[in-house]
Order: sequence, then C-alpha cells, then structure tokens
Amino acid sequence: MDNLTHSLVGWALAETGLKHRTRKGLAACVLATNLPDIDVFFGWAPWPPLAMHRGFTHGLVGGVLLLPPVLAGLLWLLDRWQVARGRIAADAPPLRLGWLLALCWLAALTHPLLDLQNVYAIQLLSPASQRWFHSDGLFIVSPWLLAMLGVGIWRSREAGTGGAAVAALVASVAFIVANVAISAFAWQAAPGRPDRVFASPEPLAFWRREVVWRQDGAIGRGSYDPFMSLRKLTTSTALVPDNMALPLVRQAVGASADAQRFLDWSQMPMARVERSGCTATVTFADARFASTPIKGSFTRSVDLEMCRPPG
Repeated sequence: MDNLTHSLVGWALAETGLKHRTRKGLAACVLATNLPDIDVFFGWAPWPPLAMHRGFTHGLVGGVLLLPPVLAGLLWLLDRWQVARGRIAADAPPLRLGWLLALCWLAALTHPLLDLQNVYAIQLLSPASQRWFHSDGLFIVSPWLLAMLGVGIWRSREAGTGGAAVAALVASVAFIVANVAISAFAWQAAPGRPDRVFASPEPLAFWRREVVWRQDGAIGRGSYDPFMSLRKLTTSTALVPDNMALPLVRQAVGASADAQRFLDWSQMPMARVERSGCTATVTFADARFASTPIKGSFTRSVDLEMCRPPG
C-alpha cells in the first residue's frame, strides 16, 4: 500500500487512545506503520532478502519482530536528548518504554497485513522462504480506505474521544475482508486449471477485478464483476504464450544478472523477442503489470549478439 494509507492506519490506532499510553505514542504508531519500507534504501545490499523490496523487512521476522524494538530504542534516545535539553513540556505524559515498544510492534504488524492485500505481494516468511503471499483485497491506493480512515481520525480529534477512530478501523477491516472474498470468487472464475491467478481490484469500482492467470506456459486475461456473474469472468482473452521456455529467452536469463534479479521478483514472468540484424533483444515483463508497464521498473531488456565473427 501507499505510505499515506500506512500513516493513516497508524494515526487512527493512536487516536483510539493508544497515543496517551506513553510519550511519543503518536510518533511510534505512525513511524512503525511505515518502518518496513526502509528496504527501499537497501537495494544495493549483498544479502538478497534485504535487497528485495517487500522481502525481509516485510516478513514476520524482520518487519514485525526485529525492527520495532530498533524504532522504540531510537524514540527513547530522542526523548532522552529532548529531556536533557529541557524540550519536553511540563504537562507531557511520562515515557513508558514498555508501552512504546508495544505500540511499535502493533503498528508495524499492520504494514505487512496491508501490503498483503495487493497483487505486488510480500515475502511473509522471509528469510526462511522466498514464497510470495497475496490476497488481492485492495488496489495499491484505495480512496475508499483513505476516506474511512481520514474521517475517523478527524471525528476523533474533534470529539476528543477514540470512538470514531475505532469505528474507522473496524469499517476498514470489514471492507478488506469483503474485498478478499470478492477476489476469491474471481480466482475461481479463471477458466481451465491455472497454476497462478491474480485478481487486481480497481481503485474506484472496488468490486471489479482485472484477472490474470498462467496455465501451461501461457498467460490469460479477463475482467470480473460480481454484479454481472459471481462464477464467470465478464470478459476474457485468448491465452498468449509467455515465451519463457524459448532458447533465446533462457540464454538471455543466463547472460544478465539484472534479468535474473528481475525474475527472482517476478511472479508471472513473460518475454518478448525482437530481432534486428545480428542482435536479438529479449524484454522481460511481469504479466501482473504488463498492461500498464512502468519503464525501468516492471521491464528488463537484454541484448544478445547472434552473428559470430568470421573465421
């Protein structure tokens, strides 16, 4: 999910009354909900689970168990620094380290639970497993979720009580559960016997799904609307070969470390081969995003020299 959504979830948690449990309570909730995304600064890391976005820092071990105590420690050090310089208000609540740590753990847990909801997926069990998990419950930026959380925070701050924030969080959970159920029906609606299915929600018409599936080395696409049919796709296209078994494609994988890293991340890889003179260009993409690729992010190209020099 986007960082605004993560931040609003942490803010809503704080407004339920948790921010009064300890000094720095609001900061702990908001920062901890964003903490796993620190991995965007470690793409250079030699350890693959850390270098992989939504890998180690988004897993139950790294993101939920290990990182929150680090954040709590940094907030405690900041507070000690502020106290030493007289920058803490006289009427500020006391800093309770136990509560600070608890809030960091609770808020950090919401990050992988939210990121689990979109088709980008997360490696929930990293570093023990590189398996990707997804439930396809939300578009990566959900205006409906933003509205619910925003209204809940605003009403709680206006009223001075946490009731509206609690209601917003409960409504958000119910919204996500309902959308996961819609995606489960969309998965079942994919024809044939696919080995992998993704059902991406639309941002506004959240009940609709763009369904992408893989079967026998080919990619299928379709749309799903539960109001049109609960068990069948509304539209679908013919299967298109993913080309991953072509000799030139396999040669390109072996010739490029960048392509190998891309394929470690990609869950529905596909390839296009173009020839021009003595050069063959193999472009890798991910079927989840191939309809709207972002150049440099969701594609990789490898040039292969096909003509041997004479003699």
